[in-house]
Amino acid sequence: MQWSCSYPTKLMESVRWAFRCGSWSPSCSEWLLAARCVQREEKDRIGQFVFAKDSKSAMAGRLLIRKLITEKMNIPWNEIHLERTPKGKPVLAKPVLHNISQKYNFNISHQGDYVVLAAEPGLQVGLKLVKCHMFVFFFIAGSSTTVDFFKIMKRQFTDHEWKVIKSAGSELKQLEMFYRHWTLKESFIKAIGTGVGFNLQRIEFHLSTKQMNVEEEKKDTKLLLDGEQEDNWVFEECMLDSNHHVAVALGMQDKVNQVTFSDPNPARFITLNFNDLVTSAIPLTEEDYEYWEHFQKKAESPSRQHTLSP
Repeated sequence: MQWSCSYPTKLMESVRWAFRCGSWSPSCSEWLLAARCVQREEKDRIGQFVFAKDSKSAMAGRLLIRKLITEKMNIPWNEIHLERTPKGKPVLAKPVLHNISQKYNFNISHQGDYVVLAAEPGLQVGLKLVKCHMFVFFFIAGSSTTVDFFKIMKRQFTDHEWKVIKSAGSELKQLEMFYRHWTLKESFIKAIGTGVGFNLQRIEFHLSTKQMNVEEEKKDTKLLLDGEQEDNWVFEECMLDSNHHVAVALGMQDKVNQVTFSDPNPARFITLNFNDLVTSAIPLTEEDYEYWEHFQKKAESPSRQHTLSP
């Protein structure tokens, strides 16, 4: 996702934000304030989710995007109008896209307990978050064991990747390595903007570091596309906690950005709280108490969930 604007821009910098929805139990005042700070159509869409967990993730994602545009691009909160592309991606409406001068790309991802945002000036950005211990077999028909799961997913990985996955050790370690590869592949697909039609065996990842630790960032994974190493792509990886793995794909758009890849240190994710999300917010609509009442009636999440713990 990218845009340019005629407003004065602040110094463009890497942005990595995380918000922990899993531990957010919004009060009445918080939820009503959040609802007032997003566009009416987005508020209505968020209200249509069946489960509270999904509503919270969607709300936090919208607030993160607006925070990025306001604080990093200096566009007032109440002048931001987001639209959706045919593929459902949020973009700034055309009236603010004047005098193309700088591009700021961003991506959002959410799963498990977090919503994350990554943004970069002048680079393609893809972001994928996975809760590694979420073993949701029921989403995949006929899958009831790790072996069955791997058989179904066999065509999504190369022989080299499967060798690395299956040599990781215990069943849990193999699943963690599987999800690590999956986040890398998904981050790349999101960065280039293609859908389910892309053959995932065309891309192969070579991991220099096999073990990921919490609060440790890595930037040494290599991508092969159709058997050739791609030096125009960099992949950042980190663990937000012991369960949540994040991959950020950064693709060079022109040779000028080569300097961006010279920094061996990935940008670190900063965990925000609710006050951080709304510190620059300007309410856009009137308070709607029924919206809170409707939210309170939602179940937190589906009860049918399988997890594999150590």
